[in-house]
Amino acid sequence: MTGVSFARITVAVDGSAYATHALEIALELAKKFSSELIIVAVAPLTAYVATSEPWIPTEVLEGEVKHYRGIVDKSVERAQAAGLTSVTGICLEGHITEELVDFVEKHPVDLLIMGSRGLSTTKRLLLGSTSDEVLHHVKCPVLIVRTPSAP
Repeated sequence: MTGVSFARITVAVDGSAYATHALEIALELAKKFSSELIIVAVAPLTAYVATSEPWIPTEVLEGEVKHYRGIVDKSVERAQAAGLTSVTGICLEGHITEELVDFVEKHPVDLLIMGSRGLSTTKRLLLGSTSDEVLHHVKCPVLIVRTPSAP
């Protein structure tokens, strides 16, 4: 990998096995390239039916924010335990794809790492793959992790 540098790496986590494997790969690459590592999770919007309204409003539930913040915190602890010193954890709220693309646009990175499958399997079947959507909208290299590590 002569001439290749990944000074800033972002990894998306959601608590799934695929994201956990993506985090492990991000840790190895960050160590190898002495990279700054940014760990990002997105607490997703939750749709609910409002019986008095003709539309379906969405919101991010407070419990979801706490859940994803916990995933970020544990991931940061894992990175620090692996010996990384430049680690930042961020929990965003909203539409997962939009938030990830917006974050990478506003905070350019040399590599984005994410799992090929996350926790929202049903939504993915209806709406399309988050990793595929992100891949087609960011301007940085993307590493999509297809298989989780063996237990």
